[in-house]
Amino acid sequence: MLESYRIEMFRPECNPGFRSLNCHAHLDQDIGLVIPYLNAVLGGTAFVKEPPSVMFRVHGRLIAVHADKVSINSLADAEEAEKVMAWLQREINGTWENRERITPKYEVSARPQPMEVLKLLPKTNCGECGQPTCLVFSTLVAKGAKGAGDCLGLDNEGRRKLEEYLSGFEFIDY
Repeated sequence: MLESYRIEMFRPECNPGFRSLNCHAHLDQDIGLVIPYLNAVLGGTAFVKEPPSVMFRVHGRLIAVHADKVSINSLADAEEAEKVMAWLQREINGTWENRERITPKYEVSARPQPMEVLKLLPKTNCGECGQPTCLVFSTLVAKGAKGAGDCLGLDNEGRRKLEEYLSGFEFIDY
C-alpha cells in the first residue's frame, strides 16, 4: 500500500526557537482506505471519518496519518523521522495485508488518564523516578513512556494496582 514518501523537516512556526523538529511525510500513494484499520491496530487518540485521518501518540510524539501525508512532531533530527516513518510504513502495509482479519474502527480507544494514575501513586514528589513531581510522572505513565516499575516509592500492592489499571490500555512501541 505505502511504497514511498518524501520527508520535509521543519521547526514549528509558532515557536521557531524550539529545539525539536517536526516533519511532513508526503506520501506517493493514497492510503485513505487503510486508516480505519490502522486506527483499530494502533488505537488512535483522534479519528476523522471524512476525509479519513487518525492521530495517535508514540513515545510522547504526536503522529497524524492522512490519506496523502503523515505529520510527526518532537523529532530530534531527520534520522529519527526516517526511523519513525519506516516503522509506520511497516505498520500500514502489515495492517493492509491483514485487513480481512481486522475490524475497522471508526472511534478512538480509551487512554489512561493522568489524574487516575496520580491517584494510585504515593504523591511524595520524591523524584526517585527522575521526574520533579508525581504529576509529571503520571503524565508520562499515561503516555506509555513510564511504567509502574519506574516509581520506586510504590510498594508491591500499589504497583499491582497501577499495573492492573494500566493493563486495560494498549501502548504502541516501534
